[in-house]
Amino acid sequence: MNSKPNILFIICDQLRADALGCTGSWVKTPNIDRIAREGVRFLNCVTNSPVCLPARVSLAIGRYPHDTNVWDNCPYELPEGTPTWMKAIRDAGYRTSLFGKFALHRRGPDIRKFEDVVRSYGLHDVDEIRGPRANAETISHLSARWESRGLFEAYKKDIQERTGKNQTLVRPSPLPLSEYYDVYVGQQARNYLENYKRSEPWFCWLSFAGPHEPWDTPEPYASMYRADEMPAPIPRPPLRHRGPKGELDNRFAEARDKIDNARELRANYAGKVTLIDDQVGDVLKAVESRGELDRTVILFTSDHGEMNGDYDLIHKSNFLNPAVRIPLIMTTPDIRNSSRAGKILNHPIELFDAGPTLVDFAGAQLGYPNSACSLAPLVRESHAKHREFALSELKQEMMYLDRNWKLMLNAKGEPYRLFDVKNDPGEMEDLIDRNEHKDLIAELKRKLVERRAETSEK
Repeated sequence: MNSKPNILFIICDQLRADALGCTGSWVKTPNIDRIAREGVRFLNCVTNSPVCLPARVSLAIGRYPHDTNVWDNCPYELPEGTPTWMKAIRDAGYRTSLFGKFALHRRGPDIRKFEDVVRSYGLHDVDEIRGPRANAETISHLSARWESRGLFEAYKKDIQERTGKNQTLVRPSPLPLSEYYDVYVGQQARNYLENYKRSEPWFCWLSFAGPHEPWDTPEPYASMYRADEMPAPIPRPPLRHRGPKGELDNRFAEARDKIDNARELRANYAGKVTLIDDQVGDVLKAVESRGELDRTVILFTSDHGEMNGDYDLIHKSNFLNPAVRIPLIMTTPDIRNSSRAGKILNHPIELFDAGPTLVDFAGAQLGYPNSACSLAPLVRESHAKHREFALSELKQEMMYLDRNWKLMLNAKGEPYRLFDVKNDPGEMEDLIDRNEHKDLIAELKRKLVERRAETSEK
């Protein structure tokens, strides 16, 4: 038997940190909760950017947006053959696979023709899809299946109707449950693992396109949660009328209307999260049926969050908690049956730390410069040292987060929001103008500027 552990890497798209049973009280996720019970959960994980493309580029290569120069969703693609942590795991003797959303290349519109591009990043077996909206414009194995079953036109029409004033429309997908994109991703991964017969240990990347909007959860999940049982949205705090402003102020200015159906959005979103959890459960059963759960490393996370009506905002693209904080949960064979199981760690960590962490557990090494830090020492021993603070970036802006404070700098480097996250988790009281915090703001800004300088490619 191969001594190396198998690796299951699960990532969602737009899953906020509090939308799990083990992190909040409004969503049922027994399978993901099981990973948390048998592993460790990180309380202070943030995305490297609260937007899909920059977050996923940073995840792939361990470099910040200020280093990749990918600041927002744009016509960028990772150059073919770019060194990645996936390639390091492959080169360590693993059979690597991807099922679901990848978003690191823009080839198309038929992405089936460009699987070699994904393989050049280090993944052997590929079944790629796009995000929910891009699926309507892309030919993949999934959308070709929809076409053959007479479902594709209805899907495209539904997506088209969810634009403009209808972007907060809540209604079930026209797809039957068995054909829904996240069910497809989960079942393709399950089938792959059930039939895996190679001698190499496997690395399987399970990449869900949900719970990213639109709010199109299929039945029976669409009716699983009642809107009146969902948490009330966080109200928008008083807006600042003087001093430096940043991207958050731009978002508030763009979204002047109140989100009247925020709880309805959240109920539909919760249903989609539970749907994903059930797919995670099927994949875990496949691993168990192989007798391999006790020699499999599992890491679960998300690329960024979703506002879901909090502060009268939807989507992401800001540094408030619903958009920037993400879950990160992992378990290993050593932790699963030890006293470490169930631990909650509050070290500030970042999304791209997932890569070198999995490389460590694969017994591999990264052979290229990067700024990510393996979580393996923390997973094994919570007193191990890690970063003092986490950094997230968006449109040339920077955000500082430690256990106590969050500071936002605009693109000019001007501080424009300060929150005491320990005592004000709802981020309602902006302290940026308080004289007693003047020195603190200067110190946190200095640390941000130093981090950017230290991690910029020379």
